Amino acid sequence: MNLTISGHHLEVTPALKEYVLTKLERVTRHFDQVVDVNVLLTVEKLKEKERRQKCEVTLHVKGRDIFVEQTHEDLYAAIDQLMDKLDRQVMRHKDRLQEHHHQASKRLHADSA
Repeated sequence: MNLTISGHHLEVTPALKEYVLTKLERVTRHFDQVVDVNVLLTVEKLKEKERRQKCEVTLHVKGRDIFVEQTHEDLYAAIDQLMDKLDRQVMRHKDRLQEHHHQASKRLHADSA
């Protein structure tokens, strides 16, 4: 698995890298066919008082690219919410792959009956 973590208007500290890696372990534990992961951490200055933290992930798996983004006032909270979204999408992708194979076997049993 190739992993790229980059920051836009933000320096990616070792603590941030480690946090993203520990959160990504949950996703890779559920689905091990991950080819490439690109993580982009961004600080957007909309107004002086309101600073938005944004996290984006592009996950390349066999047969599909999954893109997820999340904004929050706190970057760590944005990463948490993003990984929850990503985990749901990866599980949905995995279920679709498995359901596809199950439907073919059901058709074979129905045709032979």
